[in-house]
Amino acid sequence: MPLSQIYELTHLNLYKALTMTSYHDLIKQRYGVDVFNTEFLENEILTTLLSHRSIRQYLPKSLPSGTLETLIAAAQSAATSSNLQTWSVVAVEEPSRKEKLSQLANNQAHIRQCPLFLVWLADLARLTYIAENLGLPHEGLDYLEMFLMAAIDATLAAQNAVVAAESLGLGTVYIGALRNKPEEVAKVLNLPPHIVAVFGLCVGYADTEVNVAIKPRLPQSTVLHRETYKLETQDAGIADYNQLMQDFYAAQQMNIAGDWSEHSVKRVAFAESLSGRHRLTEALKNLGFELR
Repeated sequence: MPLSQIYELTHLNLYKALTMTSYHDLIKQRYGVDVFNTEFLENEILTTLLSHRSIRQYLPKSLPSGTLETLIAAAQSAATSSNLQTWSVVAVEEPSRKEKLSQLANNQAHIRQCPLFLVWLADLARLTYIAENLGLPHEGLDYLEMFLMAAIDATLAAQNAVVAAESLGLGTVYIGALRNKPEEVAKVLNLPPHIVAVFGLCVGYADTEVNVAIKPRLPQSTVLHRETYKLETQDAGIADYNQLMQDFYAAQQMNIAGDWSEHSVKRVAFAESLSGRHRLTEALKNLGFELR
């Protein structure tokens, strides 16, 4: 076995040893409390899903040959509406291009640091191109439904890629800040009209010296509704989660004032709170989406 392959396996085993705990503990970490009054089903895929955490520190280490193609095969195995496959992805590895994208996304250092940066695209250009080559109309592409379909398709594909990457011992983190300046991102990637970057994704080997905890989520009592939706019954779960997240912020030394509710509402308080994304409709139209 080549030395490089032995190194890959050693790093993968080390990563698993450092990140994988018992299934019971993974459930507990995901919710911040012991919720094993329910019989959760268990398998290797569920263990990978429950182990997810956002990685923002990467080792300066290349990915094994075939990694990118494997992730895209997994992505293309996701569901796609009507088999229209209205998404694409740009793989960015060139340091200068990653630097430009980092600057457009609030100068996030992990975009520069990761060996592979994937930019997921809502892509209606391909169907436009096919229709025009066939001399056929494509008016339906001008409607909001088609943009929404493309964004959903890209998201489903990307999440498949994330699960695949994490099953291989790699770390990931989504970068929504590419939507802060969509026209500028389009120029960096040479995107034609009818395409927009929905988000980015860092992929690489996590720096295991940086302890990244599993971030707790809202209790199921707030997100799981049986038969009909109920808003007023969520108060107790939200209150519990607020306290849980205050403790989490403190333990992770995150400089976040207030609890989860206060922090979240501040993110949507004003148009300016959206960090430039309040003009997304304008940007999409500039990029060729009519959004009727």
